[in-house]
Amino acid sequence: MLDRGVRAELRSLSKLTADVVARHLVAAGQALDHDPRSALAHARAARAKAARVGAVREAVGVAAYHAGEWAEALTELRTARRISGDPRTLPLIADCERALGRPANAVRVLSDPDVGKLDAETRVELFIVIAGARRDTGQPDAALAVLARGGIDLDRPRPGAARLWYAYGDVLEAEGRREEAAKYFAASAALDPGGELDSADRAAALL
Repeated sequence: MLDRGVRAELRSLSKLTADVVARHLVAAGQALDHDPRSALAHARAARAKAARVGAVREAVGVAAYHAGEWAEALTELRTARRISGDPRTLPLIADCERALGRPANAVRVLSDPDVGKLDAETRVELFIVIAGARRDTGQPDAALAVLARGGIDLDRPRPGAARLWYAYGDVLEAEGRREEAAKYFAASAALDPGGELDSADRAAALL
């Protein structure tokens, strides 16, 4: 039930320890959405037996993030990255900084040399977090500029466009640009047939 890469990392442990750690990681993953505290407890238990495994430290970081334990999440995510070199958790790292009241630190994550290695959707998530940090410091124009880097041409949606355009519309609405905001919310809704976002409702409220 674990990703192949995670299983490969666990091979550095004894078979018995690897089995125990794997069970905790699976349990953490299953509980993450509905019971993040339980997920965090399982992830911490895995860390107690395999603190040098990057996937384990990442699991603790992700569980701590979902449980709102921002300082622990930040420490664990940074440790996981040092071990594995994988930059995919940069959006979470930036969001932890923001949650800890350090938006300037969040913005600095965008200058990380590994940002260019992120896949398109993960990069969009990072842009959304950085835009939020810019808004935290009263810089809506800078927030729009960051989001624009993810692609705001409504005729050319890129991966992650539904969430990006939603965030863009949110900033526009906050700045009183209601007509433009409605267009981006409507475009976001068109890419979100399952209705995971409330884009359609946001668009309707502005028309």
